[in-house]
Amino acid sequence: MPPTFVVNLSKPVKSARILDCRGDVKSSSYGGITEQTELSEDSQTQKRLYHEVCRTLQDLVAKLAKFYDEIFTEQKDQIAKLSVEIARKILMRKVEDGDYEIESIVKETLKSAPTHQDLVVHLNPQDLAACQKAWKDDGGEGLADIKLVADHNIGRAECVLESSKGIIESLIDKHLEQIGKALKKTE
Repeated sequence: MPPTFVVNLSKPVKSARILDCRGDVKSSSYGGITEQTELSEDSQTQKRLYHEVCRTLQDLVAKLAKFYDEIFTEQKDQIAKLSVEIARKILMRKVEDGDYEIESIVKETLKSAPTHQDLVVHLNPQDLAACQKAWKDDGGEGLADIKLVADHNIGRAECVLESSKGIIESLIDKHLEQIGKALKKTE
């Protein structure tokens, strides 16, 4: 870094001229009406370089924005998968501990039934007894046309409802799959 050069003047500067490195004069009037500058080849080259750098930076910004979007999308999918996996582990733990109400699961599934006549609800044998007991305690309202059946192919805390119009499944894996899809769709 060059040393600082200090000049003390007894009067204010009324005009100044700037010389470039070749000794050409660039005149300026600092009292202020006009400024006249001749652009040399060096300044033209610098101007071109400046514009090239600006274009390069703009391209870089565009590439970084694209990279950010790709990373964000990838991470969003990973977060959705992780969330579903955490929910799966929590649900499986609750099912193992019997910390669920099978009658609530069945009632919620019944709400999806297109008709409430001649319904067959398939339940895990362990859940069947609990569901029958809970419905007897409630008085068994609205259960006249519903038949509860033990089915070893149905997991605990799950049920499958058969009606004349089709089958409705309330399966943990299906619910988790729906949650995962919903999480991936969110912005």
